[in-house]
Amino acid sequence: MQLKRLTLAAFFVALCVIGGLIKIPSGIGSLALDTVPALISVAFLPPVFSGVVGMLGHMASAMNSGFLLGPFHVLVALEMFVIVIVFARLHKAGRNLTKWIFFIVANGLIAPLPFYFLISPAFFLGAVPFLLLATIVNAIVAAVVMPALQHVVDGRMGALR
Repeated sequence: MQLKRLTLAAFFVALCVIGGLIKIPSGIGSLALDTVPALISVAFLPPVFSGVVGMLGHMASAMNSGFLLGPFHVLVALEMFVIVIVFARLHKAGRNLTKWIFFIVANGLIAPLPFYFLISPAFFLGAVPFLLLATIVNAIVAAVVMPALQHVVDGRMGALR
């Protein structure tokens, strides 16, 4: 049982790496679709596993981009861990609209807030529109793919949760 979870989590991390290669140009470098697999993973994995997928997915995407924010990527990865865990718990509770609103607000508006103080208000104001756009794109792609994938996979993988 645990080996299935770890294997599936590793699979979703690998998909995050691939999603991280799909870039959306922005004023602060580029933003990626590395979050889509982490969001989809909540349909198949426990919340903590999905949180780890989101955290490792961000780190892999940041590594691919050259760590433009340096050590601040550790903070972003921890934020992703928490955001994906809360998203997963909302998913498990059947809060379908709430989970998407939470994800967009938390990832697109609240998560970059520390950078207002750590880097500069100008960086924050320049980053938020592009980050919000990337968050919405990630959410839309995941919202379209998740139900279809869950429908196809249901009953074929055994108990993972």
